[in-house]
Amino acid sequence: MAKVKKTKNALKAQRESLDRFHRFLPTLELKKQQLQAEMRRADSEFRRKAAEEAELRAQLRMWVKLFSSDINPGGYIELVEVKSTTGNIAGVNVPLFEGVVFRRDPVDLFETPPWLDDALEMVERLVGLRVEQSILARQRDLLGEELRITSQRVNLFEKVKIPETEENIRVIQIALGDTQTAGVIRAKIAKSKSASVRTGEGAT
Repeated sequence: MAKVKKTKNALKAQRESLDRFHRFLPTLELKKQQLQAEMRRADSEFRRKAAEEAELRAQLRMWVKLFSSDINPGGYIELVEVKSTTGNIAGVNVPLFEGVVFRRDPVDLFETPPWLDDALEMVERLVGLRVEQSILARQRDLLGEELRITSQRVNLFEKVKIPETEENIRVIQIALGDTQTAGVIRAKIAKSKSASVRTGEGAT
C-alpha cells in the first residue's frame, strides 16, 4: 500500500476517492450481471442451434445412399454471402447473424431425381446453422472477455481499492487526532508556563 500524507487535504482526497469507488461499483456490478445473462443467452442459443444441426444431420443420414449416386447436390449450390451486422450487447460490440445467401444452378427436372430439391434445401439449412453457430461462438468469446475484465474491476474495487482507501482514511484520522491532541497538550503546557511566569513576577 502506497504511503499517504497525513494531512486534512489528503483526508479530503481519500474521502472523495472512496465516494467515487462506491458510485462506480454498483455500475460495474450491474454490467457484470448483464454480461453473465447475455453469456447464458448466447450459450443457450448456441446449444439450441447445435441440437437443430444434430437433428438435421440425423435426417441427412437417410439421404446418404442417394448422395452416393451420380447426382451430387453440392454441385448445384454455392454459398455466396453471409449476412451479419454489428450489435451492442451489454456495451460490447458483437456480430449478429442475419442470414446466408446461396446461388443455385438450374435443376433439370427431367434429368435429375425428384429428391434433389429437398436435398438442396437441407444442405442450405445445414450450412446456415453452421454459420450461425460460428457467429454465436464469436459472441460468447467477446462477451466472455468483457465479463473477465469487468469481474477483475469489480474485484479490484471490492477487495483492493475500497478497503485500502478506508484504511488510509482511518490512519489519517488517527494521525490528525494525535496531532490535535498533542497540540492541545502543548497549548496547556504553554499556558501553564505562562501562568507560572506571571505568578513569579507578581511575587517579587
